[in-house]
Amino acid sequence: MNTDPRRIIHDSPMGALQIFVIVITVALNALDGFDVMSISFASPGIAAEWHVSKTILGMALSMDLIGMAIGSILLGNIADRIGRRPTILGCLVLMVTGMALVTTVTTLHALYFWRIVTGIGIGGVLAAVNAVTAEYSNARRRDACVSFMSIGYPVGAVLGGLIVAQLLKNHDWRSVFWFGTGFTALLIPAVFFFMPESVHWLTQKQPAGALSRINSALRRMGHPQVQSLPVIGATSVTGRFTDIFAPALLLVTVLLTFGYFFHILTFYFVLKWVPKIVVDMGFAASSAAGVLVWANVGGATGGAVLGLLTQRFSVKSLTVGAMLLSTVGVIVFGHSPKDLQTLSVLCAASGFFTNGAIVGMYALFVRAYPTSVRAFGTGWAIGVGRGGAVLAPMIAGVLFDRGHPVSQVATIMAFGSLVAAVAVSLLKLKPDEAPAQGAGQLSGVAAH
Repeated sequence: MNTDPRRIIHDSPMGALQIFVIVITVALNALDGFDVMSISFASPGIAAEWHVSKTILGMALSMDLIGMAIGSILLGNIADRIGRRPTILGCLVLMVTGMALVTTVTTLHALYFWRIVTGIGIGGVLAAVNAVTAEYSNARRRDACVSFMSIGYPVGAVLGGLIVAQLLKNHDWRSVFWFGTGFTALLIPAVFFFMPESVHWLTQKQPAGALSRINSALRRMGHPQVQSLPVIGATSVTGRFTDIFAPALLLVTVLLTFGYFFHILTFYFVLKWVPKIVVDMGFAASSAAGVLVWANVGGATGGAVLGLLTQRFSVKSLTVGAMLLSTVGVIVFGHSPKDLQTLSVLCAASGFFTNGAIVGMYALFVRAYPTSVRAFGTGWAIGVGRGGAVLAPMIAGVLFDRGHPVSQVATIMAFGSLVAAVAVSLLKLKPDEAPAQGAGQLSGVAAH
């Protein structure tokens, strides 16, 4: 009889509750994509109402990214300490508060503050939700579930952009954030009622009442219950802030962070500069927005395809391949002729591979880190990677201002994915194995 509840989840088919939790994680990740698009759509209205310069507006556009970096790093560690579920609920409250109070601001400083608050909430959710997805999935479907969770970003960007475009026809920029407030608020009861605390986290930490909570979760998933908890053996991984920099995990952390950072440089170059590039070619702003939508459609498709391919191929190999093709795709886009249809196709292809690689990175975070530091390891890489997100539009802007044509700038920015591919290719992962009886860590990672 299995006495380790993690092994039961690892080996058993996924029940209805587990599948519904994965759906919730997709919706949670979609908040990130929606927020990026919402501030972009709201920015013209903010600039017109407050008569601010493009420089000042650019700072407003960056505040949520700064908040996400802070939230991913700090709250990822909190999720490993107090649990996934309370961290996600707290972050959703932060997001609802930040989005709602943005609609009341009358000064730029207040706008900056509440955008940072919203970003902190999103960053914390991104760190915790990756761990939740992995820990609710069985071994066979884990990489696929993490991949499908990750495509919530482009799905949220596309649907959010379509909804916001309709809202702004009859309402001012504040309607964008009221919609975001409502959508985020709906996810609070969904998480509260349908997302029990991670069985893996409860088994690892064994707080008071852990056995009862684990059996309640197993029962709701349709799995057999356990009579006792496994003995958690001694391990060098303690759940402290510094654990991901300990000798056993240092190289993993450096390679994953390095890879994510440089690939994000390429990803956000496409996301932030495509509209401006298309407009400068002589097309209308509405046409430029359409090309960006195709980038997100390609991104969602790429994430879904990579998720399906993980059922048959190594996620590491798929991620490296996507990064190499991302390099090629962005370079080709930069050399595109001034034809709207061609631009849309090439932008969709670029989105397919750039977002496909990000989906692969999320799956690698899961495999590389044990339960006790999974959320923080993910949060650290995402948080530092957001530095790449902030730098990408700045670097491209400097290159454009110095007179470099689109073809040269795109080629330079595309090399971020190439550098990332090299870093990820050096990553060493153990084969996926079930947790042994009494084992202290989850499967799929190196023994630490």
